[in-house]
Amino acid sequence: MRLRCAVLDDFQDVATTIADWSPVRDRVDVTSFTEHFTTEDELAAAMADFDIVVTLRERVPFPASLLDRLPRLKLVVASGMRNSVIDYAAAERNGVTVCGTRSFPTPPVELTWALLLGLARGLVTENNSLRAGGAWQSTVGADLHGRHLGLLGLGKIGSRVARVGLAFGMEVTAWSPHLTKERTDEVGVELAPSKEELLRGSDYVSLHLVLGDTTRGLLGANELALMKPSAHLVNTSRAGLVDQDALLAALREGRIAGAAVDVFDTEPLPAGHPLRTAPRLLATPHLGYVSELNYRTYYTEAVENITAYLSGAPVRRLH
Repeated sequence: MRLRCAVLDDFQDVATTIADWSPVRDRVDVTSFTEHFTTEDELAAAMADFDIVVTLRERVPFPASLLDRLPRLKLVVASGMRNSVIDYAAAERNGVTVCGTRSFPTPPVELTWALLLGLARGLVTENNSLRAGGAWQSTVGADLHGRHLGLLGLGKIGSRVARVGLAFGMEVTAWSPHLTKERTDEVGVELAPSKEELLRGSDYVSLHLVLGDTTRGLLGANELALMKPSAHLVNTSRAGLVDQDALLAALREGRIAGAAVDVFDTEPLPAGHPLRTAPRLLATPHLGYVSELNYRTYYTEAVENITAYLSGAPVRRLH
């Protein structure tokens, strides 16, 4: 019997063309879904007849309640080698193997700077005005050279963001719950004495932390109130790091100059969500990982994972 493989959230409809699926085509029928399933019931119904599911990042949760409803499912391939929304114990109990793929840190670094620069120089406002035949120049851009960049997190992504900031001639400091001076010295930036001091002194604040118990809600109303009225906030990491209601209030009341976000509590973002119309906000639909390099790697290695599983020797197993 031929197996069936579902590829979830293939929004650009590229999953089956950006990689070579021929190694499994003789045994597996592949179906990509370009629309997101918004509820567990919808997903359970759609996936009932599939043996394999390929899912992007942590967009689709696989809790026990879902896995228990998919008796035919035997393999889940998730892009990246870390996934916090899969119940691994439930997967094992249901006989489901979970595998991952490589993921590169450079695409989110590049998007961070695209957002930061776009925000600082008012690119969306100026582009929209130009295309609509509006005023010739309506904003005065904020400078980067000589300004203070504060990084919350200095891992694979944060350290690369830091080096770009240094190349722009910015003063760069970093802080995270367990960051050491040895690490900041290695990257060539300053260690902030505290999160609060970093927020008070920064002209630009960018988040690059893993979401967990110690980082959830890291920036709430009190922390945002510490930022300069002229400061900008960038979040390409996880929405849960920032209290979304507090951020909306800060933007609406003009307590910070602006924010750029690529991540949201609910994704895709509902049509009527207030972040879609918030002032002083540059928002993108979680594009941090969406690049040709990452997508080609995700789906090429998904094919490798499926091939290895079918041979009885799964690779890149998670958990």
